[in-house]
Amino acid sequence: MAANEKRKLLITGASGHLGRRVVELLLETQAGSLVAATRQPEKLKDLAARGVEVRFADFDDPDSLNRAFTGVERMLFISTNEIARPGQKLIQHLNAIAAAEKAGVESVVYTSGPFRKPDNPYLLARADIDTEQALAQSRLGWTVLRHNWYTDLLIPRLAKAAATGKFMTTEGDSGAAYVTREDCARADAAVLVSAGFHNEVLDITGPAIVPNAELAAIVSRVAGRPVKHLVTTPDTYKSGLVFAGVAETLQEIMTSSDVAIAQGYLAVTSTAVRDLTGRAPQSVEEFLSVHREVLLAKILKS
Repeated sequence: MAANEKRKLLITGASGHLGRRVVELLLETQAGSLVAATRQPEKLKDLAARGVEVRFADFDDPDSLNRAFTGVERMLFISTNEIARPGQKLIQHLNAIAAAEKAGVESVVYTSGPFRKPDNPYLLARADIDTEQALAQSRLGWTVLRHNWYTDLLIPRLAKAAATGKFMTTEGDSGAAYVTREDCARADAAVLVSAGFHNEVLDITGPAIVPNAELAAIVSRVAGRPVKHLVTTPDTYKSGLVFAGVAETLQEIMTSSDVAIAQGYLAVTSTAVRDLTGRAPQSVEEFLSVHREVLLAKILKS
């Protein structure tokens, strides 16, 4: 590669929250020649106007992946959000790995989950585990980034807890090392542009494991209202989701994720975010304090 030639870096799922943010971070640093892959190119017109090459890519369509990945040196492969069709998520991932091999991609950075054990109760864990194995058996260079549970996803649930004074979880006294999507994006971008990682697994986590009881205490402090942590069975927890009108496809997934957190499957921390970005990851309490108005929205409307 010529000295003045920029590497071609591709980000899948670029119209999603994580993928878009990674593209924006890379634009800020002028890290390379950027390709944004998405099923919805019309959503990325603003990025195209800033010099990003937008390519159509559908993980259910191997031919589209072959075209999208052509000429790419390094690729951020963001795990798909397929949940409606059992088994399809892994098929999509295997399509992507095969296309990356065919296109001659040198290195793939995959956003996985913190699911070390095959007996993890989280229903979507198996797809990540099998994808990691498929990457290890491929001809590709790879780096796996195991994102812990996003702090951002806590907001709706904790807003309800602030409004009702009750935070209900399944049985277990463990927790997760919640990490913000912003910290994940910064870590992902740093690894994508680095040549210093080869066939490695990194845990991308927040600064500490936060048990469920502590989450309730944090909400109490930030909201200025008492919130009690209540423990229930998985069946009762699921019944609450049904009562709340949660879509059927999400009920089992959300219940299984809560069981996994309560039983300690996400209780792992690392210094990777600080090491990769030079900045400590944001704590749950810091994040909720910044988003206090959103956290209190249900109370203000009542």
